Formats: sequence, C-alpha cells, structure tokens
Amino acid sequence: MKLLLVEDNAELAHWIVNLLRAENFTVDCVVDGEAADSVLLTQSYDLVLLDMRLPRLSGKDVLSRLRRRRNNVPVLMLTAHGSIDDKVACFGAGADDYVVKPFDSRELVARIKALIRRQTGEKSGWLTCGDLQYVCDTREFRHKDAPLTLRRREHSILEALMLRQGRAVPKHALLERICSLSDEPSVDAIDIYIHRLRKHLAESSVQITTLRGLGYILRAKEPVPA
Repeated sequence: MKLLLVEDNAELAHWIVNLLRAENFTVDCVVDGEAADSVLLTQSYDLVLLDMRLPRLSGKDVLSRLRRRRNNVPVLMLTAHGSIDDKVACFGAGADDYVVKPFDSRELVARIKALIRRQTGEKSGWLTCGDLQYVCDTREFRHKDAPLTLRRREHSILEALMLRQGRAVPKHALLERICSLSDEPSVDAIDIYIHRLRKHLAESSVQITTLRGLGYILRAKEPVPA
C-alpha cells in the first residue's frame, strides 16, 4: 500500500513516516499544499494523510481540487483543532475521516487501515488464495496458521498481487507500489522481488506466474492429477 503524507511540521512528518514504514507502507511526504496538488496529478495512492493548515495552499483547497478531478482516494485529515467548524470543513471538502493532533500512533494506524479496508470493499477481514491468508486488519500474511515474514517491498508486491488475485498486475503498477518519490525506479528490481517471493511461497499451494507482456498473477496451483 502506498500513502501520501502532506505535513509541514518536519518533526511530526518524520515520526509519521517512520511509523507507517514500520507498518509496511510505502510513504511519500511533501510539505506544502502546492506540492501535494502537483504530486496528486501524477501519482496514484491508496490513501492521503492531509494536514488542514498548510503553506501555499490549504489542506481544504488541496482536497477540493482533488475531488473536482473526481479522484476518490481516501483522505484522512490531520487537524490541530477538534472544533465543530473544523470537522464540518473537513467533511464538506470531501474528507473520509480526520484525527486531531496530538494523536496516538495506534489510533492513526487503525484509522488508516479502516479507510483502506472500506475502499477495497473487503468486509470479511481476510482474503485467501490456496493456503495463503491475508489478514486485512493487520495486513499480515499467514501460511498454515504461521506468519509469513517478508521484507517491506516483498510485502507490498505480494499485497498488490493478493488484492488482485486471479488478475494480471503489470510490472509498472508493482513498481509504483514500492517506489517513493525519492527512489530511483528500476523495473528489473521487480524480477528480483518476485524471485524472492517465489522462494517464500515454495512450500505453499499458490504460485506467482509471469504473463509475458502483461505482468504477474497470483493464483492457486492446479491440483496434480492422481
């Protein structure tokens, strides 16, 4: 999952970025409204964390522009005041939720996961493909009731494949999932991560198949004829 954080307080932004990366999110961070508006024109995100009061362009104006472009990415507003006026302004501009500063890390992560779960439409709490499970609430992979330990980028790629299991996911879409604005993207890197994931899944009943010219697909292995 890839998130955009728009926050001009450098210390708070650093803390949030580290918190979310520890939760296996890919995170981009910009410090003003104009930069956020520019990035949102070219990049795709699973969720935006948007400060209400920003330099150059307010969070409310960034959100209004986003919604006028019919971009329905979930937006979690960060506001310093929990007043009724602020809440009304957030929702009136098209926000999906908000948190009031200072907030607890657990609350922030829980609200982010709830918004993403709502966006994907997954209500059962988990997904399965063969004997591989994906727990939506914790974003944890499990195989035979044991956690599947993955590095952050491996996790992001497998997550993208799991959420679209049975359908081909292009290389460029996977690359976008794992690369932040500060990274040097390399399509060849996807092959390396897919190779590692295949090793992790070697004992499972699922496989990642390469579809030439289309990308990769995650699906259950065909049963071996008796």
